[in-house]
Amino acid sequence: QVKLVESGGDLVHAGGSLRLACEVSEFSLAYYAIGWFRQVPGKQREGVSCISNSDGMTHYVESVKGRFTISRDNAKDTVYLQMNSLKPDDTAVYYCVAAARYYVTDWSQWSAYDYWGQGTQVTVSS
Repeated sequence: QVKLVESGGDLVHAGGSLRLACEVSEFSLAYYAIGWFRQVPGKQREGVSCISNSDGMTHYVESVKGRFTISRDNAKDTVYLQMNSLKPDDTAVYYCVAAARYYVTDWSQWSAYDYWGQGTQVTVSS
């Protein structure tokens, strides 16, 4: 059974950094596009970033550009989200998602993905 497990969420002060990891199992990361979403209670899920497999193309929501970096290590079946200069507005549950294709055209839409993890909590204090 396909499984995605997020880790790395924590409580940090504004301006701090965290690195989230998404480890996948029961499928080879090499054949999937991977994304990160976040959700705050009472608000809609937001696409944060995505990385394709075909050419490593990355996408970011405007609010995290220049602060967050998505990367993948296919040999370790793990995708990372490096988050720097964190702000209180980044507080959310972060979810890792996977699409069973090399590239996702509508990367910011939750419905574009086939699998997702349980989420990891990121809290940024002011």
